[in-house]
Amino acid sequence: MAWLVLVLSGVLEAVWAVALGRSDGFSRLTPSLVFLAGLALSMGGLAYALRTLPVGTGYAVWVGVGASLTVAFGMASGAETVNAVTVLLLVGLVRCVVGLKLVH
Repeated sequence: MAWLVLVLSGVLEAVWAVALGRSDGFSRLTPSLVFLAGLALSMGGLAYALRTLPVGTGYAVWVGVGASLTVAFGMASGAETVNAVTVLLLVGLVRCVVGLKLVH
């Protein structure tokens, strides 16, 4: 259960990161509220998962999931450029996250 919560918390990390970028320095209400809700839920899930998972592994997985989804969303929306090197690096990041789960 902790692993599922951890991955979902990583997804919410991507949500709050995107919302933060769209909040325009917290001058736009809706993205600012999405940021706050996403941040609270993401941190809460991370805290829950870290009750049973090692901090280093949990944090690395949380950041890896969130960062890779944030970049993937940016590429899908056109805000980030898509190129082979970036895609390969993202695939490598995801493989490392999966590897951390497998060796745990």
